[in-house]
Amino acid sequence: MIDKIKDILEDTKSENISIIDLKNKTSIADYFIIATCRSSRHADSTADEIIRKLKDLGINCPSPSGKPKCDWVIVDAGEVIVHLFREEIRSLYSLEKLWGINFNKVDHKSA
Repeated sequence: MIDKIKDILEDTKSENISIIDLKNKTSIADYFIIATCRSSRHADSTADEIIRKLKDLGINCPSPSGKPKCDWVIVDAGEVIVHLFREEIRSLYSLEKLWGINFNKVDHKSA
């Protein structure tokens, strides 16, 4: 699923895609995928595209958190949680640093 979501993010022109491995570290999810979107509208449409394409694969996601403002949109795909940020909001919250302290960032091909 990580590769599929990464492909969707690349197709939607999301930037600076990071994958954080959370397996055996938390019950929240196995992975976080973090990406930067150019605008609130871009984050909104990217979240919709992820949900639509995963639904086509039989994976149903609840309504994303963070709408309608869309500065930070969270798509919960079960074992993978996708965080879509506007650039300045991403740097403000710096999730990679927060979760990267004890967790490994992974290359999507190894996940």
